[in-house]
Amino acid sequence: MASKPHPPLMKKHSQTDLISRLKSRKILGVGGEDDDGEVHRSKISQMLGNEMKFAVREPIGLRVWILISAVGFTVMALMALVFPNQLYEVVFEDELPTTSISVRLYGGALLSLALIMWNGLYTAEKIIIQWTLLSEACYFAVQFLVTSITLMEIGILPSAAMILLLSRVLFLAVTMAYYYHLGRKPKKI
Repeated sequence: MASKPHPPLMKKHSQTDLISRLKSRKILGVGGEDDDGEVHRSKISQMLGNEMKFAVREPIGLRVWILISAVGFTVMALMALVFPNQLYEVVFEDELPTTSISVRLYGGALLSLALIMWNGLYTAEKIIIQWTLLSEACYFAVQFLVTSITLMEIGILPSAAMILLLSRVLFLAVTMAYYYHLGRKPKKI
């Protein structure tokens, strides 16, 4: 049997043939939308996922607020550790010789919170930033309650203590606003 010569093969350029290219992408499962509405450009990006969905969309000024908080907590902690009696006198306009140890313990606790703030400033993980803000908010709420109760027990209302209470309410509101905005789900575009 004589073999017939095969006709010459025609090469098909799939890069120039749009329909063929679209069919290939459909077979591979790329190019279309997935359940989340994302369009993947390649099978690798589909398998690994899109890192943009893990990126934190931070509210404007969040890092500045955490920096201000970290500096404020550090300064107050150092003041409480080094000058405990003077710090008590400024707030309550009263001098008690036995408050030195408790104010220094307060300074140590503030220094611990300052370290959390500094850590929150340099992280990119959303959950760590949220816990940092929640720690700060809890501190402001507890300090507001403790200072209010102490002032009611003493029966005086110094102006420095009033400024402290109002600033704690303001700081608590700002911190909770950032916490709320950071925890919201981003809108799909």
